[in-house]
Amino acid sequence: MSRLTITLDDGLHQALKEAAVRQGRSINKIIEESLVMRGIKPVHSARALVAQARQRAGLAEADTLALSVEETRRIRGA
Repeated sequence: MSRLTITLDDGLHQALKEAAVRQGRSINKIIEESLVMRGIKPVHSARALVAQARQRAGLAEADTLALSVEETRRIRGA
């Protein structure tokens, strides 16, 4: 498991510590769950999700890539 040092505003740090005590969970667990809720997941999770979606859609890998590039460009307005 990796370690990470972050700098938080004093008020936010205090609120985080209080939330951990109230919820009976560690600060680490609260931060990990928050990251997952924001959509930050390990690469293998994202790859598995893409593979599952591709299989359900019945698309070949090249078609999936072309579609994802097209959708990304459309959303970005490029």
